[in-house]
Amino acid sequence: MSTGDLELRIAWQRHVGTGAEADRWLDSVLTRHREAHRHYHDVRHVRWVIRHVTELTAGIVPLDVGAIVAAAFFHDVIYDPTASGNESASAALASSALAELGWPADRTARVAAIIEGTAHHRVDDDTPADAAVLYAADLGVLAADPAGYSDYVRNVRREYRHVGDAEWATGRATVLRSFLDRDTIYAPMLGLDAWERRARANLTAELGGLDR
Repeated sequence: MSTGDLELRIAWQRHVGTGAEADRWLDSVLTRHREAHRHYHDVRHVRWVIRHVTELTAGIVPLDVGAIVAAAFFHDVIYDPTASGNESASAALASSALAELGWPADRTARVAAIIEGTAHHRVDDDTPADAAVLYAADLGVLAADPAGYSDYVRNVRREYRHVGDAEWATGRATVLRSFLDRDTIYAPMLGLDAWERRARANLTAELGGLDR
């Protein structure tokens, strides 16, 4: 077992479940994240999202960290770049898995709701803290250093290789502008001012390249 997989297994056992059924579900989740068409939304992405969740929840009490970690594991478990509804499908699979693992219905529903929200990652003053943390962790790559951000863009483009260059540029520009037009990318309650500045710089630079 690789060091990365061990890290994920420890997080799963700590926050999601233990035993044979839990192990089976973890193996299923990781197998899906190793599908050949994934170049960014893969096991490495899950690992980094969970690392960010751990960092971001350190000073927020009380908070159901286990529910956020479960959402991190499942938020891209269904990922087909040619289809819509991936978030809803991922939420449904998470609900089935967590129910089988004995999670209470209300806690399972909360995980599903957080996952559904990753369709847009929108935050405002009323965004629940658990959702705000997962959205920030998922979008942490936007605040990466320039090399890391370029790697992210390159790998997402590979996932959308079925889309022609002109269509990609148009669609990608729309996505970038949608983030830049927001009052904030990351929930203010998290105090991620440095992330906000770096993310906006990266998005603006990429958009400028597309416009050229």
